[in-house]
Amino acid sequence: MVPEPEFESYYGRPILKQPTWKTPDVPLYLFLGGLAGGSALLAEGAALTGRPELERVARLAAAGGAAAGTVALVHDLGRPERFLNMLRVFKPTSPLSVGSFILAPFSGLATAAAASHLTGRLPRLGRLAGLGAAAFGPPLATYTAALIANTAVPAWHEAHRELPFVFAGSGAQAAGGLAMMLVSTSEAGPARRMALAGAAIEILAAERVLGKGLVAEPYHVGRPGRMMKLARRATTVAAALTVVGGRSRVASALAGATYLSASLATRFGIFGAGLASAKDPKYVVIPQKERLARRAAAASATH
Repeated sequence: MVPEPEFESYYGRPILKQPTWKTPDVPLYLFLGGLAGGSALLAEGAALTGRPELERVARLAAAGGAAAGTVALVHDLGRPERFLNMLRVFKPTSPLSVGSFILAPFSGLATAAAASHLTGRLPRLGRLAGLGAAAFGPPLATYTAALIANTAVPAWHEAHRELPFVFAGSGAQAAGGLAMMLVSTSEAGPARRMALAGAAIEILAAERVLGKGLVAEPYHVGRPGRMMKLARRATTVAAALTVVGGRSRVASALAGATYLSASLATRFGIFGAGLASAKDPKYVVIPQKERLARRAAAASATH
């Protein structure tokens, strides 16, 4: 019997340098960005269809989520001036640079739209600000997926095609879920539909991530595995409550809280799985060997 191979690096050190991003700062930032981006879209839809209660809640969620997310990001960076320095130069090839130029205008526009809606002042400028925030909403909710996938961390990089869909669905169900908790059922119809659509997108995209073989193993084991399992179960329960509960205020609030919990668990699960995959050399070595073998087989087939 040949023993299972062990993949080690010199002196037992990881092959990859583990990301220095902090927990819970960065997972919270990923979650709050999705919540804020989805809420901005929901607010503009509410304004177009004449749902003032839903618009108020969604505009406040967009502005509050952006503000809280900025605080989490700055805390992770250590000093506020580091965030300001990222706005000095725009680098289209850097997801972090692009993200900074998404977050900054979104925060200003979402705050202006919320202030105008609450005070009743400058309504036209408020609507224009709301439209601008809605335009930046989808990029805000998904650019963080490109940010973490554009690294050498195996669990993130191998899922670079699916993670934007996971983050988009997660953000949509968080925004819809928060509105379902705080808005009367007579106006919460768009929030329910957004949450359901987001849940469907996230489940489908996450299943593709979880089925990626060896590099998906960190999503199944340990704390990240528990968080991902919790997210899938919570999303399923919330969707069932949304469909079965109908216009019940209690069911709507429970479903909304469960959507939020699922979205938060997804971000912590994905973040933790990435850190775990960077620690173990086998997630780097084996996929590299498999890629080399495929290239060699393809090259020999063409000759």
